[in-house]
Amino acid sequence: MVKVIAFNGSPRKDGNTSILIGHMFEELENEGIETELIQVGGKNVRGCTACMECFENKDGHCILDDDIVNHCIDAMVEADGVILGSPVYFLDVTAEMKGLIERAGFVSMANGGGLYRRKVGTAVTAVRRAGGVRTLDSMLHFLLATGMIVPGFPVLGVGREIGDVNKDEEGLARARDAGKNMAWLLKMMEKAKGSQHL
Repeated sequence: MVKVIAFNGSPRKDGNTSILIGHMFEELENEGIETELIQVGGKNVRGCTACMECFENKDGHCILDDDIVNHCIDAMVEADGVILGSPVYFLDVTAEMKGLIERAGFVSMANGGGLYRRKVGTAVTAVRRAGGVRTLDSMLHFLLATGMIVPGFPVLGVGREIGDVNKDEEGLARARDAGKNMAWLLKMMEKAKGSQHL
C-alpha cells in the first residue's frame, strides 16, 4: 500500500501546522493512501555535530541514537511520500525540524545520497506574519537536495493561536490541493511501476 509520512515540527502537537497536515491527509486518505504523523516538535531533537560517523558506518543511521531522528529516517525510507511541517519560529523552521533536516540529510549523503530519491515530498508551514517563505524554503531545500519530487507549490497557512488557521480559507484550500497533487503523483508513479522499471 502507498504510504505518506508527515513530520510535525511544531511543539504544539495539535496546533496550526498539524491542522494543515490533517487537511492534506484527508485528501490522501480519500484516494486510499495510508498516512502517518510523527511528532518531532518538542522531542529534544539535536542538530548535526559533524562527527562524520555516518560516513564511516554507512548503515543508514545517525550515530546519535538518543532521540527520534533514526526512527524518522527509517520512516522516510519506508514511505512513498514525505510531508515536512513546521511553524515559523524566528523567521525559520523550528529547532527540532532543523535538527531532523540536518541529520537525515547528512545520513542520506553518507549512504550514497539516495535514501529518499524519487519519493514525493512537500512542505507545510503556519505563519503569523513574516518568515513563511524562508521556512518553506528550508524544508524544500531538504526535499530537493535529497532527490525527492515536489508536486506543485507547498502549503502556507496563516494563524497564530491554535485553530486560527481554520479561518484561512486560502491556506486550507492550498493544503487540500497539495494533498490531491501528492495523491495524483503517487498513484501515477505506482501505476508506472507496474508497467516499467523506474
